[in-house]
Amino acid sequence: MGILYLLAGMAIFLGIHSTAIVAPAWRDQMAARLGEQPWKGLYGVISIAGFILMVWGYGQAKLEPMLVYSPPNWLRHIAAILMVPVFPLLLSTYFPGRIKAAAQHPMLTATKLWAVAHLLANGMLPDILLFGGFLAWAVADRISLKRRPIRLVKALPERRFNDLIVVVAGFALYVWFVAWAHYRLFGVSPVTG
Repeated sequence: MGILYLLAGMAIFLGIHSTAIVAPAWRDQMAARLGEQPWKGLYGVISIAGFILMVWGYGQAKLEPMLVYSPPNWLRHIAAILMVPVFPLLLSTYFPGRIKAAAQHPMLTATKLWAVAHLLANGMLPDILLFGGFLAWAVADRISLKRRPIRLVKALPERRFNDLIVVVAGFALYVWFVAWAHYRLFGVSPVTG
């Protein structure tokens, strides 16, 4: 039953995040009809509802283990390496500099790295559905960006030290997540398994 809640949550969360991919004109019409801020509010409420259902469904699905493949332990090390740039890339979305310019779409790149890393380290069905779903969405979104106008993300102004801030803060977040937060939030240590 948890799988159904996971899939429903993903459909809601990734569905609302896909409006610009599959229905950009509809998205623009809704924003014009409701107003930009009310549209963002509705978008946020739907996103949060989908996220909560997805996380809850994932937790429930993990209680009914369904092994699809058993990754070797050394893939955990590859996954850990792939995760190193994820937080700096996420931060570079909001602290523009050379990293953001080089990545072009750093949040999508971070999402793809996060998803691939977790697919390498986890072989249970809920993991494959969650991380595979996010990977497929990020790839589709990146491809669709070639056909649609770019929407600007509110970010800080480009400053001289933004890249340094992104790297230092991103690496600190990575260490904090590996050493403490991942286990506290998800009950699994990325280091020991």
